[in-house]
Amino acid sequence: MDTAGAKMYSYDTAYQKCLEYFKGDELAASVFLGKYAIQNEKGDYLEATPDEMHSRLAKEFYKVESTYPNPMEESEIYELFKEFKYIVPQGSPMSGIGNDYKIQSLSNCFVIEAPYDSYGGILKTDQEQAQIMKRRGGVGFDISSIRPKGLNTSNAAKTTDGIEVFMDRFSNSCREVAQGGRRGALMLTIDVRHPQIRDFIKIKRDLTRVTGANISIKLTDKFMKAVQGGEQFQLQWPVDSKNPKVIAEDNAKELWHEIIESAHASAEPGLLFWDTAKRMTPSDIYEKEGFGSTSTNPCGEIILSPYDSCRLMLINLTSFVKDPWSSTSTFDYGHFAQIVQKAQRLMDDMIDLEVDQINKIIEKIKLDPEPDDVKAIELNLWENIKKAAINGRRTGLGITGLGDTLAMLNTRY
Repeated sequence: MDTAGAKMYSYDTAYQKCLEYFKGDELAASVFLGKYAIQNEKGDYLEATPDEMHSRLAKEFYKVESTYPNPMEESEIYELFKEFKYIVPQGSPMSGIGNDYKIQSLSNCFVIEAPYDSYGGILKTDQEQAQIMKRRGGVGFDISSIRPKGLNTSNAAKTTDGIEVFMDRFSNSCREVAQGGRRGALMLTIDVRHPQIRDFIKIKRDLTRVTGANISIKLTDKFMKAVQGGEQFQLQWPVDSKNPKVIAEDNAKELWHEIIESAHASAEPGLLFWDTAKRMTPSDIYEKEGFGSTSTNPCGEIILSPYDSCRLMLINLTSFVKDPWSSTSTFDYGHFAQIVQKAQRLMDDMIDLEVDQINKIIEKIKLDPEPDDVKAIELNLWENIKKAAINGRRTGLGITGLGDTLAMLNTRY
């Protein structure tokens, strides 16, 4: 970002300009300045309104567009972003694209490898989530790989305490990592077949535990059929093994009632109908190439493979309603289709922008003064993320304003 001759604003000046932009909405103005407007090292604001941010984004997207055939012009990209009318890049892209004062990822959501069943493996996962969170990403991973409580270990403890202490560890790490005005986000998932499934289900009934993570259960078709039939259900570890070391049984319907009680008491665990998700996720046909889904992002709406990540962008549906709030209102599907195609093109451009950001992160790590062995896990993490981004080029294009759009169309939901 070229800041030569750039305007600089104090907070008070920027706030007044931003407040005017948002027509007096104090919350919107404070959120924009706190999370998305660029500041230099001295704390001066280089942007006071989203309009300046949208100009920055358009310029950076055009740099990528211009390397491809038939590029969109910078002015056209700007008009798509202007006033959040048609296309809205999400938080990390708005904060990070073209921002030379922060070294961060543009991805909103990451999934990392399930922890290896050892202290070294668990600590590696713990560091990987912290390293991603400090670059503004949310993280999810599966903990079904961790052996259940009471199983023998080869260390001084002789037996393991099981999943609960490590859930606390991962949660605490998430709470520790500052993200400049926003808290880290973490999802811990577990297979319903894990022998400690009841402990997982009930852990957040204690409102002091695992407060830094969301938790969800990966439900199988076999389990749901056992619930319907009131049958016994086999628990085992390792959960996918044909020759498991631990086998137990539980009543599926009773287990289901435990889930309902915990969800009522603490709003968790969430439920992931995993067999259905795997069947319906296109990337899972490339499981042998490393794109098999293993867990979800912190909000549970995107399932990903290890070290894959997703950049997010939304289309504002309200901008396609003609003659809103009237008996003749209609939705312009033709215009919507045109914008969707342009948005998806920009989403693909964002992968190139993300790879550039990852390269900056990698170079930063290499230049850090710590010894190579200290930096090894962090460096390897971002190399893996870069590889997944280049090979998979995963994009996340969604919508916003659905409720308002239906209301503008006089449609009852």
